[in-house]
Amino acid sequence: MISAVTKYFPELSSNQRTQFEKLVTHFKSWNEKINLVSRKDMDGFLERHVLHSLAIYKAMKFAPGSRILDVGTGGGLPGLPLAILMPDVNFVLCDSTGKKIKVVSELVKALDLKNVEPMHARAGDIEGTFDFIVSRAVSRLDKFIPWVEGKIDKRAINAWPNGILCLKGGDLREELEEVNHPTEELQISQWFTEEYFETKAVVYVTL
Repeated sequence: MISAVTKYFPELSSNQRTQFEKLVTHFKSWNEKINLVSRKDMDGFLERHVLHSLAIYKAMKFAPGSRILDVGTGGGLPGLPLAILMPDVNFVLCDSTGKKIKVVSELVKALDLKNVEPMHARAGDIEGTFDFIVSRAVSRLDKFIPWVEGKIDKRAINAWPNGILCLKGGDLREELEEVNHPTEELQISQWFTEEYFETKAVVYVTL
């Protein structure tokens, strides 16, 4: 059922495999009631949503104890797949749409995730600081960065300086030129061979 994930992550524990299977089952059920992702996309949910989210892990395996903020998480992407893969990392998943965060809360319970805190809030209203901010196709970076600039922790426990990791697609040259911070575009096709990922990237912004 989750072969698209185990193909690239064969080291998953039996509990993690069960959590990914439950994520697929429960997400599909909720998506029939609340439009979390495009319904036509559900056939490719594992590849286009779960595996896509896990590209952030390929870019940066967060150090144990890291605090990660997922901004505009929607139905829990990329936060939930990353939280399954990194149980020793703490995730706050925020979204301004209450009904979506309600779904995320139910998914957290169903998957028995102890390292996830769902929050019905805008990024600017979240208190505290984080090692990394993650997001998936929420906004252009020149709009996104001001929402989170004050949220980056000054401590550094990861391999790279703290910052933002965003999942993006298409030609990003113009968007990245608008950003007044160091950026790096990491092609997902270097990790995942499916055709879907040929135009996808993880964008790393140092703040």
